[in-house]
Amino acid sequence: MRALLEVTRLVKHFPVKSGWFGSTTAHVRAVDGVDFYLDEGETLAIVGESGCGKSTVGRLVLRLIEPTAGRVLFEGDDLLALDGDQMRARRRRLQLIFQDPYASLNPRMTVGAMLAEPLWLHRLIGNERQRRDRVAELLELVGLRADHARRYPHEFSGGQRQRLAIARALAVEPRLIVADEPVSALDVSIQAQVINLMRALQERFGLAYIFISHDLAVVKHIADRIAVMYLGKIVETAPADELFRRPRHPYTQALLSAVPQPYPGIVRERALLEGDIPSAMNPPNGCRFHTRCRFARPSCRREAPSLADDANGHATACPWWPEFPPAAALIPAESDAQHRIRLDRLQAAFVSQEAT
Repeated sequence: MRALLEVTRLVKHFPVKSGWFGSTTAHVRAVDGVDFYLDEGETLAIVGESGCGKSTVGRLVLRLIEPTAGRVLFEGDDLLALDGDQMRARRRRLQLIFQDPYASLNPRMTVGAMLAEPLWLHRLIGNERQRRDRVAELLELVGLRADHARRYPHEFSGGQRQRLAIARALAVEPRLIVADEPVSALDVSIQAQVINLMRALQERFGLAYIFISHDLAVVKHIADRIAVMYLGKIVETAPADELFRRPRHPYTQALLSAVPQPYPGIVRERALLEGDIPSAMNPPNGCRFHTRCRFARPSCRREAPSLADDANGHATACPWWPEFPPAAALIPAESDAQHRIRLDRLQAAFVSQEAT
């Protein structure tokens, strides 16, 4: 069965211009040969440090920016081969949720007008009554009231504004939604509400998500598969449970070891990264991670590793991972006795604090 989305050798190099005549002197290699696929109703999370190119990938898939090279097949059609009118018609099936809900909403338009705008553009409603009914339906889908249609964005909280952004994305009945850091600007409790809402909508409408984030604790609760990016390339992909249980690439291990754990008293060994991310204008030869990798070998400086897949859908861009020591578990195992001892200590500390 063909995947809903297939991305092949996707490349985006941004020119760097300087001088009086604005001549191109270098290129920022933001995305440099990315391959992945997405099935119907699936969530693929793209994670990595800031500047790794994950948000650029999302915009390239939607063709909000034009790629330098590559193919993007959506429902069997090559989006990069479509002209302006054809792409405009396809955009109904492809939507985006931005990181900042306030910046992505027009402060001069009411909620009702914003939700009705894509309906008019794609000719999905015929009259004013249908418009009001559809807007009310969308607001109720995301947990808001129909009378909120008369309000402006500044009258809502951050979590409510992100719900409005989700409602706007749902207005044209898409099949794929690119969510670019959709909860990073929200409080933790509100993050959980928005994630639960997105999962419920996915189950109801069969949506596929590309979920872009740097927060692996959030990704764990929504992703079916995870792709880890570093400096414009994907270095590891795997089902979410498999990646959290057995990370292979040293970069993935370092990201997971940095996730805070709600287990006081349990100490985990941190896989600390040395140095800074190299410049995307002049990435290292060979493996791009070798300048920060504690397991780097001389061949890593010469040969760029390919993303090698095993029989279980776990792909790693490192030929040496079988020889590495096993990564520490994300949440260390704890016996019943250790669990009781830890709880007793926490309770004793709490009682002592209350007494003072």
